[in-house]
Amino acid sequence: MNLPNLLSLLRLVMVPVFAMVFFRDDPNAHYWAAGVYALAFFTDIADGWIARHFNQITRLGRILDPLADKLMTLTVILCITIAGIIPVWAVVVFFLKELLMGIGALVMYRRMDDVISSNWLGKASTGGFFVVCAALVLFPQIPSTWATVLISCALALTIAALISYVVQYLQVCSHKRELP
Repeated sequence: MNLPNLLSLLRLVMVPVFAMVFFRDDPNAHYWAAGVYALAFFTDIADGWIARHFNQITRLGRILDPLADKLMTLTVILCITIAGIIPVWAVVVFFLKELLMGIGALVMYRRMDDVISSNWLGKASTGGFFVVCAALVLFPQIPSTWATVLISCALALTIAALISYVVQYLQVCSHKRELP
């Protein structure tokens, strides 16, 4: 167990903490929840940087890191949907996209004993989703039209990332077939 994997485990622990803080009956609850979410986001950045910089990338980390990210993001989007900040269809689209990515990762792991590393579009998607969701947590009174536009942009970016991963997967598969 290395530091990047410990940071990913910390993010997993922060998932229920975010939900409990978000729904607390406290006028500052959304600020505290945004703080938990920001801490999770920064541990994501830190674990990726440490893993790459100090050559601590592990198979476990390549599974734990995205799992922690996806569970945190799903929890945040569920919370802001339950609070009526964004429409229900947004969480459905997000869930279906994550389900497809999860199935794809499982298939790849079984076929190649590994998963695709994150790419710049996946990182941009994570960052964009964080900014949008953090803004919606901090400013729940935002007009619903603006909230829908913001979450739609974030979802479009995540779908673009999904497409890039599918293309990357197909390239890896075709390259593996070409090997002797």
